[in-house]
Amino acid sequence: MKRIAIIPARSGSQGLKDKNIIPLCGKPLIAHSIECAINSGEFDKVFVSTDSQEYADISEQYGADASFLRSTENSTDIAGSWDVVKEVIEHFEKMGVFFDEIMLLQATSPLRNVEDIKGSIQIMKDKQANSVVSVTEMEHSPYWSDILPEDGCMDHFGENEYYDLPRQQIPVHHRLNGAIYLIKRAELAQEPMFRKRSYAYIMPRERSVDIDDKMDLLIAEAYLKAED
Repeated sequence: MKRIAIIPARSGSQGLKDKNIIPLCGKPLIAHSIECAINSGEFDKVFVSTDSQEYADISEQYGADASFLRSTENSTDIAGSWDVVKEVIEHFEKMGVFFDEIMLLQATSPLRNVEDIKGSIQIMKDKQANSVVSVTEMEHSPYWSDILPEDGCMDHFGENEYYDLPRQQIPVHHRLNGAIYLIKRAELAQEPMFRKRSYAYIMPRERSVDIDDKMDLLIAEAYLKAED
């Protein structure tokens, strides 16, 4: 069984400038995911897919393989993460290097830890799953939300059976948190992915911060400092 961790890290950002290498508690954002993957001891290779030689050099300083840059086609801001993953896998397979399982780790999820990586892999084994995806409990129940009409009238807001119930009596909902996507190599060609024998790995909210803007960065920094 061979397993690879792939960390996408395109340069440029519409929100935070150079988000994937922005400093977080003394090291580039991407370094947190690289070190977590390496420290887990679960991967035969930890690879960073980037369009930037600067990002590649930083990634290799922290122990990742970034020996080839992604294609121009997959370097746009509309390129999908799974197109990037497929490109990496196909590149290695042309070199005669094959992997049985692939874990996609977003650089913008720096609070996932070794326990999360190992836990998702254990679920894959225990459930004989095709894929495992990390989720977290929603901060607010979707039953407390609704779509507002153009005039902003709330006469029919929240017309559902749970709206007026205490929080403890409302069914728990989970959302994707973007931290972990684990999938068998054979499933990469299936459309849609994550629909057959896919299981959830549940993470706590405090490890589910996804860095998108400055506020997210401040929250992640506060959590990391609290752990020291």
